[in-house]
Amino acid sequence: QVQLVESGGGLVQPGGSLRLSCAASGSFRRINIMGWYRQAPGNQRELVAAITGNGLTNYADSVKGRFTISRDNAKNMVYLQMNSLKPEDTAVYYCSLRNPVTYWGQGTQVTVSS
Repeated sequence: QVQLVESGGGLVQPGGSLRLSCAASGSFRRINIMGWYRQAPGNQRELVAAITGNGLTNYADSVKGRFTISRDNAKNMVYLQMNSLKPEDTAVYYCSLRNPVTYWGQGTQVTVSS
């Protein structure tokens, strides 16, 4: 079983920054893909960013140039640095790990508002 625990969400003003963290524990393969998804009220869950074990990344067009995903394989952690935040970034952000079954964290709320 795999457990994912997110932290770092909160309320931030437009233009501000937040850093999300996700700690993975349990039994999973070293070769996996970790990522961040988000879901706003009334919307489907969407991919924000993903990263492979060797550092290859993929971003949604809406966050390119503003968000950066990274991971620490030794600590089983994945991070999402979010800069220049916009009100439309408001959502619950979920950490995921796929190897190949997909596991999810419980989510952390990010609210961008003045």
